[in-house]
Amino acid sequence: MKVFIAGGTGASGKYATQALIDAGHTVTALARTSEKAAMLELQGAKAVNVSVFDRSALTKVFKGQDAVINLTSAIPPTAQFMNSNAWVANEKVRVEGSTAIVDAALAAGVTRVIQESVSMLYPDNGSAWIDEAMPTDQYPMARANLAAEANANRFTTSGSIGVVLRFGWFYGPGAKHSEEFLALARHHICVQMGSPNGYVSSIHVSDADTAVVAALNVAAGTYNIVDDEPLQKREYANALAAAAGKTAWLRVPGRAALLLGDRSTSLTWSLRVSNKRFCIATGWVPKYPSAREGWIATAKLLYPRD
Repeated sequence: MKVFIAGGTGASGKYATQALIDAGHTVTALARTSEKAAMLELQGAKAVNVSVFDRSALTKVFKGQDAVINLTSAIPPTAQFMNSNAWVANEKVRVEGSTAIVDAALAAGVTRVIQESVSMLYPDNGSAWIDEAMPTDQYPMARANLAAEANANRFTTSGSIGVVLRFGWFYGPGAKHSEEFLALARHHICVQMGSPNGYVSSIHVSDADTAVVAALNVAAGTYNIVDDEPLQKREYANALAAAAGKTAWLRVPGRAALLLGDRSTSLTWSLRVSNKRFCIATGWVPKYPSAREGWIATAKLLYPRD
């Protein structure tokens, strides 16, 4: 297939670009700098410089494409996570960018749009499993992702194929926050957001991107892209510690995260999300069934001499 990918040079997107090329697809990707364009061309992709907010320019580059994949984001650094102003750029990309991309895809006659979203849109459900039938919550941080999902659904309503992928908490090489988490774990400090008994549904960046490839052949709809085995938050912290080869002396911020307001709302909830619908629909199986295996692989790559 001829595939255009927006966000193909990001932490997760660069893996998706390579996975698409490895699967035999012809890939065109957005690159805003010459350095990123060179990186894409080394991978075997064609690089174009166009704004995700420019409908006219997007329509021109989308013509002849079979699918458009939108993985664009502007997630702020961990240190600025609680600063509401730091999220303005990400919200613009999610809301205005996804709108322009869908409008351009419709104008260009593209038949499939795949939109990145997050599984943290679901409400706290304790130890019970969550599937795609669960209604999403409407907390403030969810609005931008819900707007992006609405655009993908609008694409489907138009008679084309809109696919929403609700990813778990990304981790792995290149995901800046997870590299920071692993560095802390090497100093006996492990991240645990909320109750130790709550669940966190995560996804290794490399597994996320094989899922993107599989989504090129799935029916329109919404799909959860998460590990096979969500871990309780104490288990997740222990997995970090094990990967770092250290004992977890501190698990932070723990229950104190509940006091941080709406910016941390979804991260403190218990989300035991199921990937069954996508696995059944595509035959996709994550390489790392849980964060236990994924964090060990990440540590080996980031700290090969240990």
